[in-house]
Amino acid sequence: MKKRLLLSTLITILTFNVSFSQKDGISSSAEKKYDNLSYVATTKELLKLVENGNKTPEVYKKLANAYYFNTQMEEASKWYGELFKLDAVVEYEYYYRYAMSLKAIGDYERANANMKKFAVLKPDDSRAILFSKSPNYLETIEALSGDFELENLDFNSRFSDFGTSFYKGGIVFASSRGDGKIYKWNDQPFLDLYYIGRDDNSAKPFSSTLNTKYHESSTTFTQDGNTIYFTRNNYYKGKVRKSDEKVNGLKIFRAEFIDGEWANITSMPFNNDDYNVAHPALSLDESRLYFASDMPGTQGKSDIYYVDILEDGTYGDPVNLGSKINTEGRENFPYISNNGTLYFSSDGHVGLGGLDIFMTKLDDPTQTVTNLGKPINSSRDDFEFIIDEFSNEGYLTSNRYNGKGDDDIYRFSRSFCTQLVSGTTVNKETNAIIPYASVVVINEKGIEVQNLTSDQNGSFSYEGPCNKQKYNIIASKDGYIQSDQTFIVDPTKKEDVVLKLNLTPETTKPADVGRDLVEVLDLKPIYFDFDKSNIRPDAEVELWKVINYMKKYPTLRIEVQSHTDSRASDDYNMALSNRRNVATKQYIIKKGGISPDRLEGRGYGETMLVNRCSNSVECTEDEHDWNRRSNFIVINR
Repeated sequence: MKKRLLLSTLITILTFNVSFSQKDGISSSAEKKYDNLSYVATTKELLKLVENGNKTPEVYKKLANAYYFNTQMEEASKWYGELFKLDAVVEYEYYYRYAMSLKAIGDYERANANMKKFAVLKPDDSRAILFSKSPNYLETIEALSGDFELENLDFNSRFSDFGTSFYKGGIVFASSRGDGKIYKWNDQPFLDLYYIGRDDNSAKPFSSTLNTKYHESSTTFTQDGNTIYFTRNNYYKGKVRKSDEKVNGLKIFRAEFIDGEWANITSMPFNNDDYNVAHPALSLDESRLYFASDMPGTQGKSDIYYVDILEDGTYGDPVNLGSKINTEGRENFPYISNNGTLYFSSDGHVGLGGLDIFMTKLDDPTQTVTNLGKPINSSRDDFEFIIDEFSNEGYLTSNRYNGKGDDDIYRFSRSFCTQLVSGTTVNKETNAIIPYASVVVINEKGIEVQNLTSDQNGSFSYEGPCNKQKYNIIASKDGYIQSDQTFIVDPTKKEDVVLKLNLTPETTKPADVGRDLVEVLDLKPIYFDFDKSNIRPDAEVELWKVINYMKKYPTLRIEVQSHTDSRASDDYNMALSNRRNVATKQYIIKKGGISPDRLEGRGYGETMLVNRCSNSVECTEDEHDWNRRSNFIVINR
């Protein structure tokens, strides 16, 4: 599995590769195997130490790490668990690794608990910030899921197969299926490049001039197929080079197809013996080369960069894609599709576990990063995503459960349409543009599906699924009253959704005593389902407006009035309205953190109907709906 050359994992090892002595419970033999990245041998020796009673924090750390770096997450989670039982002081990164290993086995409850601890210990870490901003990330990813069908391909071996690139009607990929030199990391042969046509039954070595006794992987080709960029160990012109730490890292090389063979292999000028450069990807117009690296200036374990390819064939300086894309985790395996979308893998952005695949539009000034959801992503590592946006077919690599080998290549097809939603945020009173407002989109289930920021012109846009559904969109900014409206996506109407979100400037004083916040905040009615007292997702949106208003004015006190329709007996409806009243106040108190002494209220049953629908009067469901409501009356400013 580690043969996929996750350079960032290598950096993790270097970062935490502190020396331990025999007094720490680790033998010099086990320490040497660990430092040489021989993780299969390391685990065997450390397990013997544990069996003999050497259960020190250092033994557990290295044992868990050895499994973690080889993506054996069941064992990794077990031994990280044993480490934390010791109550030893550990580096904050161990909370993150423990959370990732728990995610990999589907234990999201314990994973989230450890991520919360990680966020407390490292609040400024981008991974902690992203996690804290997405408490309902599982529901959000579920809402983004679908649209893809996956097929595990027959040519996958029992070893590691990964890293596809489109090439001449087929794909080029990396595999350790050969019989060459053994890589001590996982006791499998080193990687070579292979080619298979779409209708072929078996793969064949791609090039005898490109394949060596060391690793080759992760390719990208020019559109004419005559130039290749590929990843290789730091092995060039027959010489192996190592860093100052004696590590043989990764570099990107370029070659040309001349007279039927690959020739003129050259090392990229931005390569360096002391850091890794890997996973190349060309832009659509071939004017930029994207890649992953841990070079100086990297934000995390590995970041995504690009260099400009100049007209004279030289290369510009590496440019980091910035904090919207890169995190303190691993960002790697970039791919630019034929509509200009950047796809990449990350374990720093919030996902299902391990590396997840994300996308962003390079021409989007907000650089909104979106998880591709299931089945593209799983609880394990998912990476090397490539797609033809016109045929809606492509490939990805995953080490998910029930595969054929360590890493398997999957072919997928995508059958879906998209709906463009765009709009502007403006001042309701003056119609002036309001830039940089927060825009959140919530689906019918109350799940957040988009979190955007309008640009300097007050504009925002995104592409979402076109299946018929009602959405609520909320705009907010300091100094303005939160605004929201609903819109419907209907695939039968072949037109874009264009919205205008009006934000009203806030006054400096709270509403007068006796005013109803339904009017002040332009709330939609807090509806309840028939004969129910639970808070509906659409009601949650409105209640948060009340909560935020009460937080803004900390001396404000309100009376919550809850009402029912006329169906059922008067006594029953009075009891039901009291239950609804309790549910509404408890939501404001528990979810919003509002002090209970700032709330009063009771149920009024059917005594204050707003329409003609009294006892025995036939009404539609919508008419009854209007009576199942709550009001929020200011009783003290």
